[in-house]
Amino acid sequence: MKTLALILGALSAFGPLSIDMYLPSFAAISRDLEASQAQVQFTLAVFFGGLGLGQAFYGPISDRYGRRRPLCFGVTLFVLAGAACALARSIEGLVAWRFVQSIGGCAGIVIARAVVRDRFDERESARVFSLLMLVMGLAPILAPLIGGQILVLFGWRAIFWTLAGFGLACLTAVVLVLGESLPSERRTAGGLSDALRVYARLLSDRAFMRFNLSGALAIAGMFAYIFGSPFVFMQIHGVRPDRYGWLFGLNALGLIGASQLNRLALGRVAGAGILSRALYVTAAAGVALLIAAWTGAGGLPALLLPLFVYIASLGFVLPNVTAAALAPQGRNAGSASAMLGTVQFGAGAVVGMLLGALGDGTAVPMAALVAACGLSSLAVYRLAA
Repeated sequence: MKTLALILGALSAFGPLSIDMYLPSFAAISRDLEASQAQVQFTLAVFFGGLGLGQAFYGPISDRYGRRRPLCFGVTLFVLAGAACALARSIEGLVAWRFVQSIGGCAGIVIARAVVRDRFDERESARVFSLLMLVMGLAPILAPLIGGQILVLFGWRAIFWTLAGFGLACLTAVVLVLGESLPSERRTAGGLSDALRVYARLLSDRAFMRFNLSGALAIAGMFAYIFGSPFVFMQIHGVRPDRYGWLFGLNALGLIGASQLNRLALGRVAGAGILSRALYVTAAAGVALLIAAWTGAGGLPALLLPLFVYIASLGFVLPNVTAAALAPQGRNAGSASAMLGTVQFGAGAVVGMLLGALGDGTAVPMAALVAACGLSSLAVYRLAA
């Protein structure tokens, strides 16, 4: 179990590692490639878009051909694209290779969820997803710290070489250790038209979309924080790049702690009960953040507290919403997992574009998006019940 969780957690961490590790290097990339801050931010937005689109491809493929072969293809693509990012000589080239990197990396995210569904029931899946968050939750803590140190010592290109090396280590573990979790008799046999019918059925499944949309909206608030925090922390409040990593890691530590409390609580309380309570906390934290940003009272500490609560609450929301959404899906677990990821990262890409359009030089746009996501998540979950 621990070895499986370690491998699946590492695969699930492709997203947060690829996003968080290079956040401290935005200014350095801008100078080196003679690009505007908006152009550098676009390398992040296109990564979110690729994560969303790519998962829609890997889900049906893994349902038909098994988990290992599509996973090996995606991780290999991630490694090669990471090396290409490190060698990029223009901002346009970096944008293009970041998109390719995201198409490769999303294989780990979507297939890791499907493997959990293949092997465990709903309640045990929620516990395993909580355990995965312990592993993948280390990524937002360590990635900005490691990225900041690599930036200072070796430059921003070394960050992408590091990501390529991490992908190579994961590929080795998949090939040597991770067995196939979907036997041939449980695989689907259809082509593109059948995959589209599965997606259409999922979109019309009220229970599935309730969990899908409420989870996606909640995590979109975290994406708004990821997009907006470099500007808010470092440019508005003057936080140094190395200290930014510590602040970012503190919030990730809250996410890890909450996910492990969730794993313990599932022994006594149903996941649905935990989820409904946690979403109220998520919404309240978003509103508190908006009030702090709007009034400006308390400065940076007044922003950090509700941000910490919002991110930590996702440790209760995400494992339970994922387990509940995937539990009834059976043979279509890969497609259902892909749909979850596509909607989540699609929401992240939309939030990133909105933040760029609404930017006014203050923390209010970021806080407003976080609050809107938290409130919308709660509303969807309650109204669609």
